[in-house]
Amino acid sequence: MQQINCFVANNDKDSTQNLINQLCESKGVNEVYVLSKDECKYDNAGRIVIDNLTSSATLSKVAEYCDTTYSLFVLEPSKVELGQFALERMMQAAEWSGAVMVYADYLEVKDEAASAHPLIEYQIGSLRDDFNFGPLQLYHTAAIGEYIDNMEDTTHAAFYGLRLQASRLGKLMHLPELLSTKHEDDLRQSGEKQFDYVQPNARERQIEMETVCSNHLLYMGAKLTEDEFKPVAFDGEFPVEATVVIPVRNRVRTIKDAVDSVLKQDCDFRFNMIVVDNHSTDGTRELLEEYNDERLIIHTPERNNLGIGGCWNEAVFHEQCGRFAIQLDSDDLYYDETTLQQVVDKFYEESCAMVIGSYQMCNFDLEEIPPGIIDHAEWTPENGPNNALRINGLGAPRAFFTPIFRSIRIPNTSYGEDYAMGLAISRQYKIGRIYNPIYRCRRWEDNSDASLDISKQNTHNTYKDTIRSLELIARIRR
Repeated sequence: MQQINCFVANNDKDSTQNLINQLCESKGVNEVYVLSKDECKYDNAGRIVIDNLTSSATLSKVAEYCDTTYSLFVLEPSKVELGQFALERMMQAAEWSGAVMVYADYLEVKDEAASAHPLIEYQIGSLRDDFNFGPLQLYHTAAIGEYIDNMEDTTHAAFYGLRLQASRLGKLMHLPELLSTKHEDDLRQSGEKQFDYVQPNARERQIEMETVCSNHLLYMGAKLTEDEFKPVAFDGEFPVEATVVIPVRNRVRTIKDAVDSVLKQDCDFRFNMIVVDNHSTDGTRELLEEYNDERLIIHTPERNNLGIGGCWNEAVFHEQCGRFAIQLDSDDLYYDETTLQQVVDKFYEESCAMVIGSYQMCNFDLEEIPPGIIDHAEWTPENGPNNALRINGLGAPRAFFTPIFRSIRIPNTSYGEDYAMGLAISRQYKIGRIYNPIYRCRRWEDNSDASLDISKQNTHNTYKDTIRSLELIARIRR
């Protein structure tokens, strides 16, 4: 049996010692090292002094102790326990498959209740830095050595870079087996966690992750440069200059706020809105029909199999759709009466095929809630289209030059469809950004992503990774 050196993050003394004892029970384990910035001493384990768990300096130190075929990392900040023959199974999988890295499903304990936490398959487009590999990550040590030779100097992104490097060398293999138990301390719902990356204290980390990912795209032959963008000519005849697109199904509590925020827009051009009523049954349609305004077009699709993306296609291919199609979700509303004017002005100022704004997070009563303004300041004109492959969303509202939207078309899904369109456009055309808030994003109990179970989270993440994979391959082939 090939031997492993194990590298464990220092947690509370009892749980760390317990994990060390479990690791040492495996005949495959050669040495165990605890990574710690504090003084600590454990039985059957050495200590590697570090300043930061995720830095390149730490990984360089660790590499000095990587003298076995495989290296195991357990870097979770919470209690971890091994499953039966967990390391033996992971080594077996690595040897049989030749994988560069192996990870596995786990049991998750929350409030003293244990449940299975399945993970998803790693794809070529799994570029987001928060991909969940579970508590145990078994690397072929040769991959670590190769990465150390070309590693960027980082405080936060060393293991992210290692994973990207490993994916260029070979397979990152997912074992759908419960090989460990993790005691989870973060009990927030999915809707609360999704904005952690925009917190001010995360900015330095985000910049490092962007640099590492952009270098990975360069190695892959997928990095874009500004001089590759195609010119955009806003010619052609359209019934109006701008059309607001609102897909809706059973949103009688919020649709009036959305529609009213459009009708009060103050613009120097003609606009309309197409509300695609996806067969509502709660009175939404009847409420819309109470309006007496020619700018409001209510469209009900003949199809009964449309998601949000399919409703967008219905609107943008509608004969009354204007030169620019501008998003408004049926839960949300525009920030003030200048939103449409700002969006259309941005199209002409920058000759772009898509415009993305910034938004304010608010509750049902339109009171601002944390994290407040989401401006996606990480998007820069120079590198935004590359960093878009790493982050999980592009911002709101999103607006499109109608002919380009029609040439690409949006996927008929109800999650990630706008992200797919944004990535496809960013490969070929410039995207304009508005960094001041022009949109109010309403968070309430009926939001589709307010509280997702692990199965739904995995479905969403798998789909977005698939979108990234398609886009990454298209960029390599361009």
